Amino acid sequence: MNGALDSLARHGSLILFFAVFVDQIGLPLPSVPFLLAAGALAGAGRLNWAVIVAVAGVGSLIADTIWFFMGRVQGIRVLKLLCRISLEPDTCVRRTEDIFSRFGMKGVVVGKFIPGLSTVMPPLAGIFKVGLPRFLVYDGFASLLYVGTYVLLGVLFSNQLQPLLDALGQLGFRAVLLVLGVLAIYIGLKYLERQRVIRELRIARITVDELRKMQEANEDVFIVDLRSELAVKEDPNLILGAIHLSPKDVSARHQEIPRDRDIVLYCSCPNEETSARAALLLRKRGIRRVRPLLGGIDAWRERNYPVGPNPAAVRKPAVA
Repeated sequence: MNGALDSLARHGSLILFFAVFVDQIGLPLPSVPFLLAAGALAGAGRLNWAVIVAVAGVGSLIADTIWFFMGRVQGIRVLKLLCRISLEPDTCVRRTEDIFSRFGMKGVVVGKFIPGLSTVMPPLAGIFKVGLPRFLVYDGFASLLYVGTYVLLGVLFSNQLQPLLDALGQLGFRAVLLVLGVLAIYIGLKYLERQRVIRELRIARITVDELRKMQEANEDVFIVDLRSELAVKEDPNLILGAIHLSPKDVSARHQEIPRDRDIVLYCSCPNEETSARAALLLRKRGIRRVRPLLGGIDAWRERNYPVGPNPAAVRKPAVA
């Protein structure tokens, strides 16, 4: 065992702290391989498993606390930031909002083990005004459970992992290049997939000025707000005349969307990612005249065009 593995054996705590912190802060550097390798080294007596679990857990907790305060201060805007840097543009954001809405802080524990969700959970806790002590208790437990699970797996399977570690040790710097190459390919494929979806509907997009002219000309246009439930709760106003459908309901309720007029979809994610995916789905359902709104509701507001309350919310009876 030499090279990178010797470095991990000598500076295991520092390397694990950095790897887990970077992973949980949202950068595309998976920490699981480091945790498994550290567990295997602990099984071989080269590292103290309790120390590395504690240090890696602190790294995760610090990263999550940063996101928690960003959610507390920035509100829903922090999700737009995550939408920009995520490899799965806003799919993970919507999915995490659903989990948090259903399970609350228990979802933070579950989300730790689902790639992409663990970074979005802490700012959601801040947005929902969860108390800091409560957040630290749940997230601290989730962080220790996360790193402890993978370190324990490394310890239990250290005999099976040892030949792999020895092979990587013999490769030395070439092993690092191999890992970086695989990571680069993964990021590249995700980026190309994202660009493909955007490119397929770029020609069909409609601008906010064009949509407003259609409204002023009393053209029969059907507008659908595709923002998440959390986004609508924080900002309940819709583009004037729009109805709200959550992205997960588009497929199930596509019969409610007319086929005989122009359909305009909008969201609040950069590049109209949600609108683009929903438009592709609706086209497969036979709805051809569907166009994403360029810039979404943010571009609409920048032009000071009219907005109104959610019709569904207005029709709901008052609850004592």
